Amino acid sequence: MPATVEVRFKGNRKDFYTWPTEQEPLRLWEPVVVPVERGLDFARVSSTGRAAETKCSSCAGCAAGEVKIPKRAVLRRATPDDVRIANDIRRSEDETRRTVMERVRSRGLDMKVSDTEWQWDRKRLTVYFTAEQRIDFRDLVRDLASSLHTRIELRQIGARDESARLGGVGRCGREYCCSSWLTTLGPVSLALAKDQHLSLNPSQISGGCGRLLCCLKYEHEFYVAARKRFPEEGRTIRTSRGAEKVVAVDIFRERVFLRGEEQGARFLTLAELTQELIAEPEPPPRPEPKARERKEGNAKEPEPAPASAEVPETGEPSKRRRRRRRRRGRGDGGGGGPPTNPGPDIPTAS
Repeated sequence: MPATVEVRFKGNRKDFYTWPTEQEPLRLWEPVVVPVERGLDFARVSSTGRAAETKCSSCAGCAAGEVKIPKRAVLRRATPDDVRIANDIRRSEDETRRTVMERVRSRGLDMKVSDTEWQWDRKRLTVYFTAEQRIDFRDLVRDLASSLHTRIELRQIGARDESARLGGVGRCGREYCCSSWLTTLGPVSLALAKDQHLSLNPSQISGGCGRLLCCLKYEHEFYVAARKRFPEEGRTIRTSRGAEKVVAVDIFRERVFLRGEEQGARFLTLAELTQELIAEPEPPPRPEPKARERKEGNAKEPEPAPASAEVPETGEPSKRRRRRRRRRGRGDGGGGGPPTNPGPDIPTAS
């Protein structure tokens, strides 16, 4: 089974290839010539073996746990002549970028050309640019293709991707993380700076790309876990001196700054605060809905009696009682029997 290797091109662009196991293994940062979509390109080996297989299986194009084998193989090791050609091409890219910028300026396009990249065999030129809105560059592509006699590809990138390609030195004195070792640019939000209690001034928490610093994510989990051990700032707690308000906390020195209305301000370590802290009495449990209904039962109206129950005399007579009274008034006895008042006997003629 061929081994998987990871190679990197200019601007931290990477891809995965295979290398026959029967040949001598490739070394890190060894120059190689690899096939690409249209022709050949020059790259350097950035990872081999198990590390390359793990990176290849964890890329966005693979399913979780899937072992993917690259479809293309490394063509050969680069010779000194190949390295010399690649260096000459890199030196000529600055002149090519200036040519593209002049064509963009002459057409009045609202775009910034960041970088240009020649393919090793000069069969394709990729132009990287940034823009605030959609740009119609079809005429520009035709103009560049006719003058440079190659295939032109314009690719729009973001501000952070531009810094990763061009490189630079950050305020820490080191090379940009995105252009040195950080291969995946994750999202960075302002909530990370708020959790670390940093200044929200954009000039102090932004990098060379004008976006939030990528290093804000490095220690965010530590800050979140450490602040769970301290009381929340702005909260009023009860200590042996009475009610005091938490003004600020220092997670590195494990100190808490408290301020009381009568005692004034003071600093306490987290251990001392734990000893002086008085647990607040728990609020009484709220009665359940059924219990509240039983308490309020006296105020409720009595439930109506069922239909089969007898109605008191003082109440409204039912339909049955009214019918019985009407039958009594007619003299039918209410049940079809003998009359209740038959009267005197009348003699009949014989």
